[in-house]
Amino acid sequence: MNPTRRQTLVMAAAGAAAVGLPLRAFAQAAATTGGAPAFLTPIEHATLMLTLNGQSILVDPVGGADRYADMAKPAAILITHEHQDHFDPDTLQGLLDDATTLIVNPAVADKLPAEMKDRATVMANGDTGEVAGMKIEAVPAYNITPERQQYHPQGRDNGYVLTSPDHGRIYIAGDTEDTPEFRAQTDIDTVLLPMNLPYTMDAEHAAAGVIAMKPRRAIPYHHRGIDPADFQATLQHAGSETEVIVLDWYPQADNPTGEDS
Repeated sequence: MNPTRRQTLVMAAAGAAAVGLPLRAFAQAAATTGGAPAFLTPIEHATLMLTLNGQSILVDPVGGADRYADMAKPAAILITHEHQDHFDPDTLQGLLDDATTLIVNPAVADKLPAEMKDRATVMANGDTGEVAGMKIEAVPAYNITPERQQYHPQGRDNGYVLTSPDHGRIYIAGDTEDTPEFRAQTDIDTVLLPMNLPYTMDAEHAAAGVIAMKPRRAIPYHHRGIDPADFQATLQHAGSETEVIVLDWYPQADNPTGEDS
């Protein structure tokens, strides 16, 4: 995939005040500077690659194996849950080889083809283990709003925290709302968090969770339908010290919400 644009936003509330711009306007003006952290390759929507400990880790790859042909062979693949924008058995079939570790939640394990089932490492909510020489933790990912619980029921889906010797604790939140488990994560250097309705949460609730969590850096992803600059402006207004990086997860779309205009 050859992205047409990559947008990054790294601002603090003091910077907005210094130039006399409203927070929202300042966020929009700054949205084309910088880039992704060196260890992160945004692919699209919920799909990403991390390069940690000298190895590549793919998260929720979909769209066919050819899409990843020019990327480093993954040492591990993490699947958060069974929805089609996160789990594609055909893509996995084309990416896995004998050296690739596959980590899935129990519900995805039940849906794997027979030839992949035996080689998968299954992690339920709360489990810990090791992948690519790093600690990995499975964090519950679920909806707490009653009318949304049908999408991601409690106890089924995972987020993952990877502890990298070079980049600290990296939390890929998966499809979740602002749950107690989300807020309770500690010493997080980078959190990738979703915000799209009705499946996860809106920008305001995502910001509230990040304010409670206090990560060093927050990167919105999986945000189709929501402008992540709204999340950034909410954090600025609250005086949060968390650095926000806004990337282009929808390179084929004409606007930052990921929806075609």
